[in-house]
Amino acid sequence: MTAIVFDTSVIMAMLNQEPGQDIGEAYLGDALLSIVNYAEVASNLGRRHLSAAVLRKTLESFDRNVVPMDKETALLTGALTSKTKQHGLSLGDRACLALGIAKNLPVLTADRAWADVELPVEVKLIR
Repeated sequence: MTAIVFDTSVIMAMLNQEPGQDIGEAYLGDALLSIVNYAEVASNLGRRHLSAAVLRKTLESFDRNVVPMDKETALLTGALTSKTKQHGLSLGDRACLALGIAKNLPVLTADRAWADVELPVEVKLIR
C-alpha cells in the first residue's frame, strides 16, 4: 500500500469504531500522523476526562506513525490558512494537509469539506 497522511478524524474513527475505521486500519502500517494531529486526538480524548496515563495507553498503537513538525511544514500550515478558512479547516486540518504536501503523499480524512478545497495534494475520504 502507498504511504498516506492521517487526519485526526481517521484516528478518531478508528478509536470510536465509526464508519470508515476499516479504511484507516488498512492504511495504518503505512501512515504518517503529524504531532499536531496527535495532540488534537489527545485533546479530543482528554475532553472525556482521561488521565495522561490512560491517553498514553490509548494512543500507543499510533506512536510509530507520529512525525514531528519542522519549521517549513509549520510555515506551509500557516500559508494554507487563507485558502482553507472559508471551508472551516482547523489548525490540525492544515497541519495534516501541509505534511501531505511536504511529503508528496495523499491525505486521508473523514472531513468531506476538504474535497471542496483546491489543494496541491490528493485527498481521500474514509466515508
